[in-house]
Amino acid sequence: MIHFSHIAFALFLLLSPSLLFAQTKTATKETTVDWPCWRGANRDGISKETGLLKSWPAEGPKLLWTAKGLGEGFATPSVAGKLIYCMGNRNGQEWVMALDRTAEGREVWATPLGTVRHGGGGYPGPRSTPTVDGKQVYALGLNGDLVCLDAATGKLTWNHNLVSEFGGKVPSWGYSESVLVDGPWVLCTPGGDQATLTALLKTTGRPVWGAKIGDNPGYSSIMPAQIGGVKQYVQFLSSGVVGVNARDGRPIWKYTNPANGTANISTPVIFGSSVFAASGYGTGGGLFEISRTGTKEAYFTKDMKNHHGGMVLLNGYLYGANESILTCLDIKTGTMQWNSRNPGKCSLVYADGMVNDRSEQGPITLVEATPKSYNEAGRFEQPQRSNREAWAHPVVCQGRLYLRDQDILHCYDISAK
Repeated sequence: MIHFSHIAFALFLLLSPSLLFAQTKTATKETTVDWPCWRGANRDGISKETGLLKSWPAEGPKLLWTAKGLGEGFATPSVAGKLIYCMGNRNGQEWVMALDRTAEGREVWATPLGTVRHGGGGYPGPRSTPTVDGKQVYALGLNGDLVCLDAATGKLTWNHNLVSEFGGKVPSWGYSESVLVDGPWVLCTPGGDQATLTALLKTTGRPVWGAKIGDNPGYSSIMPAQIGGVKQYVQFLSSGVVGVNARDGRPIWKYTNPANGTANISTPVIFGSSVFAASGYGTGGGLFEISRTGTKEAYFTKDMKNHHGGMVLLNGYLYGANESILTCLDIKTGTMQWNSRNPGKCSLVYADGMVNDRSEQGPITLVEATPKSYNEAGRFEQPQRSNREAWAHPVVCQGRLYLRDQDILHCYDISAK
């Protein structure tokens, strides 16, 4: 089902691009070699690096070091400069921490967010990726504790609680969003009626606007988009995908078909003036077109029931796990190009012509990024596996593959010598 406000849509069409939110350099610039936020520099699961291995030996790439002491949780790390940023529960506290990637993951600092108050619905520990922007790092805890910290020292700059200050609604499994830094703002999703989405000044934390949509948060993260000449923010909420005007948070459209009644997790994919969104639990995904004459669903498919692993768009083809089946779709038509059960139910990241897939059961698979056929180029089992699901996504940065598994972080050398 597709909904949008006619009044809001008219304003959406009339707003001049010159009045829109100013475009400034942010943590998402494409030239960076870092992995400063959720799913990489552009939040799309794509690394710009080259010179990486195109196949792995039977035992996998070389393991350089293993850091321990990260605590309990499913948070994917981010990497900026020499530091790796992550989150975890330790000794009854929720922490943000920085590790030195040049010193075998030695802990540089750790800052507590507060006492662990949310059990994660049976899966305890934070699951948000810290967002690094220059000299600051931003992180969101399970309870809705949002902090801005000095990236070098961990010293607190400002903090908010999304529930007590913005009327937010904690999801069943806790807040899982990785916040977006865009220009002068940091954006997040408290949920509820007061500020379903909200923009804050990144320097002081002062609220700028709140989008009053009246929906609960899902487990997804905000994507910036330029659609129809209008800058907007796209988010997957509890009841559907929404787009709000970046200038003031005014709701523009809503698309409900990809939503399920349990958990909407995957980050939406922006494709020109269209958005592709999908979820698991038997639901599937759809491509939603936004134009000056209206809005419509291009197609809906059961071949991309993407649960938690995310999707990567490459040259018009979409790669992602359809439940436990890695699948390649033509994003324009939804036509399946190939599928394979080999990688299992996985999260994925693209780098240098290859897709790195991490099964939630542990194995890591290297697959050629081509729509022609499934071509596997390597597979290995992660050592020191915990007994928990491997939900933290793989990270590729500066010739290294990082795999977080609860208390440990593995660093592999995937550079081609």
